[in-house]
Parts: sequence; C-alpha cells; structure tokens
Amino acid sequence: MEIAVSVNGITKSFGENMVLDNIRLQIKKGEIFGLLGPSGAGKTTLIKLLTGQLKAEQGNSSINGTDSQKLTGKDYSGYGIMMDNFGVYERLSCFENLKVFARIYRIKNDRIHEVLEAVGLGKAKKTPASELSKGMKSRLRLARVFMTNPDILFLDEPTSGLDPATADEIQKMLLAEKAKGKTIFLTTHTMTEAEKLCDTIALLHKGKIVECGNPKEICRRYNHQKQIRIHLIDGTETAIHHDENAAEIVSELLRSGKAETIHTTEPDLETVFMELTGKELSQ
Repeated sequence: MEIAVSVNGITKSFGENMVLDNIRLQIKKGEIFGLLGPSGAGKTTLIKLLTGQLKAEQGNSSINGTDSQKLTGKDYSGYGIMMDNFGVYERLSCFENLKVFARIYRIKNDRIHEVLEAVGLGKAKKTPASELSKGMKSRLRLARVFMTNPDILFLDEPTSGLDPATADEIQKMLLAEKAKGKTIFLTTHTMTEAEKLCDTIALLHKGKIVECGNPKEICRRYNHQKQIRIHLIDGTETAIHHDENAAEIVSELLRSGKAETIHTTEPDLETVFMELTGKELSQ
C-alpha cells in the first residue's frame, strides 16, 4: 500500500482556539479521501497545513514522502489545490486567468484550451470571470487544478453552494480523475457527496477525528437496530429483526405480493455524525 499523504499528530491553534488536535491520517495513492465536518471544524486549516501554507505547533505531515514544510516549486507542480479564494481574477477572461497560471509553470497555451474544454468552459474562454455564475467559477478553479496534470488534488468544498446538476458534473470529473490513478483529498459537509465519491472518510469534530473508514462500513458499524423495514401494498409498514428468520418472512411477503419496498435500518453518515457529536454535518 503506497501512501500519498501522511499526517502525524498535527496540532494547530489560533490564539486560544484549538482548531486541530493531534490529527493522524494516512491517505493511500489513487483513492478519494473525504474530510467531513461542519463549517469551522478545521477542514480548510488542515489543507493549508498539508500544502505548506500554514505551520503546525506540533506534529508533521508529508506528501509523497516530502515534508509539507519543505515543499518546493517542483513539488507544487505535482499538486492541484482548489480553494474558494484561489485562482480567479475577476477582470480577466477564463483564458487569461489560466494564462497567468500557465506562465508561472511554463505551460503551453494549448493546455489552456484543453482544460477549458474538459471542464465545460470552452465556449466561455473569452468571458470575464466577473460575468460567470458561481458554478462556472467553480469549473474555472477546477481547470486551474487540472493545468499541471497533478498526481494529487486538494479540493476544499468544490461543490459548495452549487445547484445539483452542476455539482453532479463536477463529481463526475473527480471520478474520472480517480480513474486515471489520481489521489484526491476532498473536504465537504455534504453527506451524499462523501458517500458517492469517497473510498475513505474521516469525521472531524471540534478539532478531533471522531471516526474514520469506508463510508458504508462506518454506517454498518453504527447499525444498532439491525432491522428490515417493509412497506406493504396496503400502505402499512412492518419491521423485522434481521436474524435467521428474516429471509423466510421477507420471502413470504414477496411471494404473496404484499411487499412494495424493502429497506434496511442502516444509518447514513449524517445520523452517525449526530450520534457521535450531537450536531448535524451541515451546521
């Protein structure tokens, strides 16, 4: 198992406010890792620490074996970073925005056309950023991430505030990048996005990791009820304990045509987070 990102006991405070408390994580190469937590939980701070924008009081982190505090320009060319305040100059067109970035990394202009087409902004390349919708600006930030064809993508709430259709398109782009073998570090407070995209997630609350693992495995771990709920044709609902007798009961309801839908009581990530913290992810 190759490790792309390693976090070893990271602690960070701003004044008397401890934002991250002894964070330990290992992210495998080629996976989508999701850091989930409500606004203000410390998700953005962790990305800034990992990418050398901030310095921790304790602990250390590394990307592809290189200490986060010793990253060079060559290292950064292998990473893509998408944050809300990164990479959009309002007075410049989409093409001109990326041209600024291309000059820094000595990338040919042909690459600009390629990535604008890839994120669906090919027809808007001459449009000033000030005239773009929020969804189009997110696509432009994502285009900047793709410019260097990075191995690791750090994406801070990439679909926050977007309509479902635009969010779905961006999610498809991320899955396509994963299919190419890219590693993606994603922060989000959207449960459904994490369940759809992530191989591994960590739940962050008050600066601490309160749970970590595969999303489905975590939900199964907190399935205390262990029941099967069946909605019947007559509009009523019955709950069956998930034991050795369940299969026979369900089979009989299906044979008799009485069952309309069947669901397990397995909780979702929102429910798990509520159980662990008493708060909603979206708060």
